[in-house]
Amino acid sequence: MRVNAIQGTDAMGTQTAASSVGQGEDFSSYLQTTASLEEIFTEAANTYHVPKDLIKAIAKAESDFNPNATSGAGAQGIMQLMPATARELGVTDSYDPYQNIMGGTKYISQMLEKYNGNVSLALAAYNAGSNNVEKYGGIPPFEETQNYVVKVTGYMNGGIEIPEGTYTVNSGVAAASVQEVEDSYYRSILEQLFSYEDYLKFIDMYTKIQEAQQRQVEEEQEKQEEKQSDSFLAYQELKYSPVAMNLFGQ
Repeated sequence: MRVNAIQGTDAMGTQTAASSVGQGEDFSSYLQTTASLEEIFTEAANTYHVPKDLIKAIAKAESDFNPNATSGAGAQGIMQLMPATARELGVTDSYDPYQNIMGGTKYISQMLEKYNGNVSLALAAYNAGSNNVEKYGGIPPFEETQNYVVKVTGYMNGGIEIPEGTYTVNSGVAAASVQEVEDSYYRSILEQLFSYEDYLKFIDMYTKIQEAQQRQVEEEQEKQEEKQSDSFLAYQELKYSPVAMNLFGQ
């Protein structure tokens, strides 16, 4: 089976640390609201273009949807994120269902993209690390990993029931981000002074003025260089002029 996915970040469980793809994104930077696990999975699927049943199947296999789960290796939360991996994914609290599911989905989407939509290879990388997938040229010969791929695939194809209940989460869909709130505030201030269209016209005019000034500076530099070049040529002509040589000789 193959699916299409976009972003994500490497590393999970026993995997190596995540790549720089997730750096700078912080899933805690959203306003608080409440949502069910089903709603969180839906948002994650829509955000990273990953089939919701695949995300739910991973969560079922990893923790059976227990947001407080901690493995012997230190993996945490519903999607079982390792602490270092969680930091790279922008997850500040791995026991927050929203952050954890969004982080895990971001990772699996990257693996799907890396392996051209191959679900089995993406799952193998989720469990054993992409380095091992590269090393063995496919699903690693680890019994745990091979069983994991079969288990998750079975869950995905067989339908999954999710526990009921709601959680306090930091949802980017149910609430505007802090940045969006700030943008809206400053835009409202600007519109009290003049319209947003006037602001755009001002930016366009300012940009054109800056470009004109830059062209003027460049033209002045070119003229200066030409002047220096002409002076040098005049000196060369004078230096080798017979009249000038006779005068210098006297």
